Amino acid sequence: MEQLSYDHGTSLERLLGTTLGRHFDLVARRRGDNEALVSCPDGVRLTYAALKQQVDNFARGLLRLGVEPGDRVGVWSTNNLQWVICQLATASVGSILVNINPAYRTAELQYALNQSGVKVLVAIRGYKADEYLQMVRQLAPELFQAGSSAAKRLPALERLVLIAGRSEEAPGVTTFDAVCALGTTVDPSELAVVEAGLQFDDPINIQYTSGTTGFPKGVTLSHHNLLNNALYAGEAMALDDRSRFCVPMPFYHCGGMVLCTLATLCRGGTLVIPSPSFDARAVLSAVESERCTHISGVPTMYIEELEQPDFSQFDLSSLKGGFMAGAPCPVELMRRVSEQMHLQEIVIFYGLTECSPVITSTTIHDSLEVRASTVGRAIPHMELKIVDPASGKVVPRGAQGEILARGYAVMLGYWNNPEATHEAIDAAGWLHTGDLGVMSESTYVHITGRKKDMVIRGGE
Repeated sequence: MEQLSYDHGTSLERLLGTTLGRHFDLVARRRGDNEALVSCPDGVRLTYAALKQQVDNFARGLLRLGVEPGDRVGVWSTNNLQWVICQLATASVGSILVNINPAYRTAELQYALNQSGVKVLVAIRGYKADEYLQMVRQLAPELFQAGSSAAKRLPALERLVLIAGRSEEAPGVTTFDAVCALGTTVDPSELAVVEAGLQFDDPINIQYTSGTTGFPKGVTLSHHNLLNNALYAGEAMALDDRSRFCVPMPFYHCGGMVLCTLATLCRGGTLVIPSPSFDARAVLSAVESERCTHISGVPTMYIEELEQPDFSQFDLSSLKGGFMAGAPCPVELMRRVSEQMHLQEIVIFYGLTECSPVITSTTIHDSLEVRASTVGRAIPHMELKIVDPASGKVVPRGAQGEILARGYAVMLGYWNNPEATHEAIDAAGWLHTGDLGVMSESTYVHITGRKKDMVIRGGE
C-alpha cells in the first residue's frame, strides 16, 4: 500500500497544561540556587531565586501601573536581562507581550503599537544610530508634557518605561528600576490572585511577521504554545539543569525568545547573554569564559564565528550542542561546526512564528548528512502532512507539496485579523506554512522551496 506524506511526533513526555508563570515558579523553587542567567556586558549573575524575585517585583509593579490580564505590553530592545524579566513578568500578570523589532523606524513602530494596542512600552533609549526615545516623543509628545492636549498618534499608549538611565521626570515616563521598586510595595497576594485566574490557553505574546506581502500580521501565541514548544525544543537538544546556553540570536524573534531563553529556563539551565546584538567575537568570548555547553544561530552567524581571525585562540571545548535554523545548512558547514566548535550534538529546527515556532527537528543522534539535508521529523505531539497545492490532497511520500502542521503549537490566530487567520488555518485546524517539501519513506522532511514561487499550470 502506498504510504502518504503524513506523520506525527511522539514522546514519553506529556504536554503541560499550565501557564508559563506557574512553570517558572516551579523551576525556581526546585533550582533556586542554580545560576539562571549571566549577562556578560554588565557582569550580572542571577540565581533562579534572585531572578524570580526580580520577575515578581516587575510583575507587581506592572499591576500597580494598572496593567491587567489581556493588556498589551510592548518591549523594544536589544538582548538584555530586562527583556527576560519583562517576558516572564508579563506572563505572570496575564498581559500580552508585544515584541518590537529593534530595527523598526518610526512608521513601523507606530503601526505595531497601534495595531496591537500597546498600553505600556518598555524600551531602551536607542540602538546604533536610532534614537528610540525621540521616536516615541515624536509619536506621543503627551507622555512627556503634563496637561498636553496634542492629538494622540498612539491612542492606547499610557506609559513609557525606560530600561536604563534616568527618568525623564515626565508624567508618562518612568524607568524599569522604578517599576521594580514600585513592585516591592505591592502585597504578594495581589499577584498570586491574578496568576490563579489565568488559563494556559490565554494569549501572552504577539510577534509581527515581516510584512513582505503587505502590512505585518501579529502572530498571537498562548502559554500553551510557547511553554510546550520550548520544552520539546529543549528535549531535542538534550538540555537539562547543567546546560549553559549562549544566546546570540535576538530575543524579539522566536528563535531567541522561545528556543533559547524559554527552552533553557524551563529546564533549569543557565542562560548566557554575550552581547546586546550579534557580535561573533563576543559570542566566542562568552562561550570560553562561561564554559557554555550550547549555542544557537543561523548559518551566517556560525560562519562569521568560524572566520574570526583569532578563532583558534578561543577554548570552545565546553560546547557540545545547540541548534541551527533559519536557512539551509550545507554539509560542509555542519562538519566545520562539529569539528572546530565541538558541536557534535547540534540539531536543525524548522518552523515558523505561527507555530511557536518549531514544527520539525533532527535529533542529536542523526548523522551530519541527515542534519544538513533534512529538517528532521515532526516534533512530539505535532502532526505534519504534505499536500498537493492545487487539490489539497495528501501526496505520496517522495512527492513535493505544501507543508501543513496541526497541533498544540499552532497560533491562536493573527491579532485582530480574522480574515488572514482564516486564510492561514483551515477548517480542520491545519496551518498552511506556504513552504514546499518532500517527506522521505522514513518521514524525514526536506524543504524544497516556497509555494508562491511554484508555477501551477492549467489542468495540473
